[in-house]
Amino acid sequence: MQQRGQHLTFITLVASLGGFLFGFDMAVVSGILPFVEHRFSLSPAQLGWFVSSALAGCIAGVIFAGDISDRLGRKKLLFLSAALFVLTALGCTFIPVFSWLIAARILGGMAVGIASSVVPLYLSEIAPDHLRGRLVTYYQLAVTIGIFSAYGSNALLLKYAATPAQSGWLLITGLEVWRKMFGVGIFPALLFLLGIAFIPESPRWLKLRHATTKANPAGYTQLLAPRYRRALLIAILLPLFSQFSGINAIIYYGPTILHQSGLTLDSSLISQLFFGAANVLFTFIAIWKVDSLGRRPLYLWGTAGAAVSLLLTGICFYVGAVNGICLLLCVLAFLACFAFSIGPLKFVIAAEIFPDSIRAKALSLSIMVMWTADAIMGQLTPVMLASVGTPQTFWCFALCCVFAFITVYKLVPETKGQSMEAIQNHWLH
Repeated sequence: MQQRGQHLTFITLVASLGGFLFGFDMAVVSGILPFVEHRFSLSPAQLGWFVSSALAGCIAGVIFAGDISDRLGRKKLLFLSAALFVLTALGCTFIPVFSWLIAARILGGMAVGIASSVVPLYLSEIAPDHLRGRLVTYYQLAVTIGIFSAYGSNALLLKYAATPAQSGWLLITGLEVWRKMFGVGIFPALLFLLGIAFIPESPRWLKLRHATTKANPAGYTQLLAPRYRRALLIAILLPLFSQFSGINAIIYYGPTILHQSGLTLDSSLISQLFFGAANVLFTFIAIWKVDSLGRRPLYLWGTAGAAVSLLLTGICFYVGAVNGICLLLCVLAFLACFAFSIGPLKFVIAAEIFPDSIRAKALSLSIMVMWTADAIMGQLTPVMLASVGTPQTFWCFALCCVFAFITVYKLVPETKGQSMEAIQNHWLH
């Protein structure tokens, strides 16, 4: 029994490296943009393409992940994702031409898209029923650790770049500092690639492989069957609410909020580390309680708390109370609520409410909605802040959290400890 538990832990750690690389790859760019802009003399449009090219690749990766993982298996898609992460890190570290750097960013986006879809799918299928929520939540934890690690490595590399005499091996390569920021990702990518060789294929995929012929796999049209429409609506709305909750605006305002609250910080990267650490810490609440307290209570308490904290954040900006501890506490309260509910539970719920035959395709569609909503919010948030104002923007986010609360209360069943077959039967009644 102990050996089996250790094997499951190893499998979870290897698969979760996909989440770590997802978080690292998306966050590391925050410290790289000024250097890339200067190095290649980029126009605003070119800089925007450098950032959004990864999102384009990500959407492409998600589109094909569901169908290909059903045909070839979860493990092969994980291997493809790992290989793309390695190629991306190598390419961004050494490629001298900007156009080829963009190509590497697109490959990295494809790796992120595949990982964001297949890793939670794989973890849900290898997990025992009583641990399924916890194992899938480890994926979200790995994402937050990846983000935190990217901020940390960026800050360290910048520090050592400013003091060459103390930098040691970091200057041996002679690479520019921004290329080293990308290069750090080579090591976890190689670990991910090597580790996949020692994990098994999903037992549920193997079962599905024997139950269906290769020539006649379940299609996307089965998702629209009347008995699964409620499940499909849940899988679409939860990632939508996740991105519309304002998490990106909070992260964007993080350094300013910390500075205005009276804390002394050396740089915006240190500010990002503070919020990144908070996001990691609060995710442990979900790991601790998701399989004992359940999905619904965590989500309902989390969305309610997020709505209240966003409302209070808006009030702080409205009355000008941005120089004290109140604003900081409101932001931390939101991060806590997001990290134990809205953030991880969209993956947990979407990965367990569909039958084996359409689970991969359904999860790919769910993740596609998440990335599309992410792109929309990336464009919409600055417009809202400039046009309607900061307080009103945060109040809009609070309203989205209220809608999320209502949606979960009305539509989402409790699934803790249930077999996937029992959850599937729920939709037949």
